[in-house]
Amino acid sequence: MSGELPAGWTSFSLTDIGGVSGGKTPSKANPEFWSSPDIPWVSPKDMKKDLLNDSADKISQTAMDKAGMVLYPTGSVLMVTRSGILQHTFPVALAGADVTVNQDIKVLRPNEGISPKLSFYILKSFGQEVLSACAKDGTTVQSIDSEKLEAFPLPLPPLAEQTRIVQKLDELLAQVDTLKARLDAIPALLKRFRQSVLTAAVSGRLTEEWRVARMQSGETYAPDSAQLHPCCYETDSDDATSAPVSWVLTRLDQCAHAQNGKAFPSADYRDAGVRLIRPGNLHVAGRIVWTDSNTVCLDEAYLPGNDRYLVRAGDIVMNLTAQSLKDDFLGRVCIYIDEIPALLNQRQCVFVFDGNSPLMKEYLFWYFRSPQFRAFVDTLDSGSLIKHMYTKQLSDHEIATPSAEEQTEIVRRVEQLFAFADQLEAKVASAKSRIDRLTQSILAKAFRGELVAQDPNDEPASVLLERIQAQRAAAPKAKRGRKSA
Repeated sequence: MSGELPAGWTSFSLTDIGGVSGGKTPSKANPEFWSSPDIPWVSPKDMKKDLLNDSADKISQTAMDKAGMVLYPTGSVLMVTRSGILQHTFPVALAGADVTVNQDIKVLRPNEGISPKLSFYILKSFGQEVLSACAKDGTTVQSIDSEKLEAFPLPLPPLAEQTRIVQKLDELLAQVDTLKARLDAIPALLKRFRQSVLTAAVSGRLTEEWRVARMQSGETYAPDSAQLHPCCYETDSDDATSAPVSWVLTRLDQCAHAQNGKAFPSADYRDAGVRLIRPGNLHVAGRIVWTDSNTVCLDEAYLPGNDRYLVRAGDIVMNLTAQSLKDDFLGRVCIYIDEIPALLNQRQCVFVFDGNSPLMKEYLFWYFRSPQFRAFVDTLDSGSLIKHMYTKQLSDHEIATPSAEEQTEIVRRVEQLFAFADQLEAKVASAKSRIDRLTQSILAKAFRGELVAQDPNDEPASVLLERIQAQRAAAPKAKRGRKSA
């Protein structure tokens, strides 16, 4: 804590109001301790909410009675003091029910004279300062030194002002939470928007008025290749798989050759050389992504004789396997945009086009990302938990194909609409970041004494603190027990 305190305020430490205590894990070897979900048992994985009414794991009353567990009452403030999350965040929560905790949590019990909600807000406000000043040295897992935590100086407003601060914070942070909830809903809306765009694109609805205008102008409108099969789709259907009668069906092998990758030996993986595209490089956004953790290379001696496995800028790469039946990784498709060619690993394929293909690469890329193609992929069943797709299945797959001119127009519109969605998504991410900073800004303002007015008639916080300490000194020492209130 730094800076001068407002008039009537004082500083205190957690030691001044009783300090913190912790918890532990009942023996996993004793099934009675875990036989019934009687008591919430809080661990760091639960500390994702401001108010905790429950926990993922629970223990039995037998564990409370026989394992020396401590029951902390509603209104206790819970703090994570050992977890990897302490690298950047100090999780704090308010118990909305009676709970017990594991050894990675410290607890501040409610204290008469200090609002539990205020204690929660104070610790939440000073989280970054606590991390900086109270980190424990020489530990393999990030930890908070309990003695340093208990001695850390914190601001204490007068009791009457505590009430005003809590009321104002509740009001403002509820508004912030409402904004967060609205922003959090937007990515799902944008995902549905993108899928709707692709559904409309490959069913002809996206370019319907463009196509009608072309016909009314007297321009000839038909796909370019006489090799294609007549289209059996109807224009007046609401089915997402429908397509205009001017479009024609063609098998994928009439448009491109699906070339499988190769099982390059993992023993020959290198840190430098020619990059190897593996399933983990295929990003959901439709591009190949290289990171420190997913990039492997092969010696350039592998290039001669492996031309068919080279992936060049503009090529479409698809994943041909998934780890489970629920995994949507099967059929994930990306455009390779790097200028330097890469080699393609097994379990993927690259689509090779010739100059006479009736399908544009760009249109096929968007088709592969459409719900219509996803529905086809979902029908494939290799009969095992690891789901596969084979190039023969892809080669036989039929696609409703518009003219070259309409494909160009579809690609233009899809890219324009996706760019709009991307821009909106970036604005949402920026707004979320600003709102996260707004929460800390509001808390900081509260504990600088700037959020609510001070009243000189309020009892000074120093008098309050003296009273709390006198009450603690006069109270009988609590015995260590299995339950505590």
